[in-house]
Amino acid sequence: MTNEQKYKYMLILLEGQLSSEKNDLANLSNAAAIVKAVMDRINWAGFYIIRENTLVLGMFQGLPACNRVELGKGVCGAAVTEKKLKRIENVHDFIGHIACDSATNSEIVIPIIKDDVIYGVLDIDSPYIGRFTELEEEYLVKFVDKLNKYIDWSKV
Repeated sequence: MTNEQKYKYMLILLEGQLSSEKNDLANLSNAAAIVKAVMDRINWAGFYIIRENTLVLGMFQGLPACNRVELGKGVCGAAVTEKKLKRIENVHDFIGHIACDSATNSEIVIPIIKDDVIYGVLDIDSPYIGRFTELEEEYLVKFVDKLNKYIDWSKV
């Protein structure tokens, strides 16, 4: 399969999960697992959810991660405060990068925004510099859009 075919399959898997289960925690747990299973050359995939003006670790796949990230700090915190997707080719060049896993060399962070409210981020890390492209951006935005169709973020 090409990467694009894999990412289309990833969206099909997510739709199947979300349409057949109503529990948001179960769905987010499996969403992280779907990303980790389908995307190659990544070492971490998961969610940080905003709680009391801090990003708090949510469901994920990978090694243990930072429990909390201040808004505006690191790639995830910057994505939240700027309400903007961050695709970082080399995290070591990102001023203020937070190294939760020293193996990570590139990162993509998609803000979770629904009805103009930001609830957190989908964060994916890779040990490879320059791992993420416009193709991953496109499909991960679609992934978050699909989550927004089903997840009540205010209750997560």
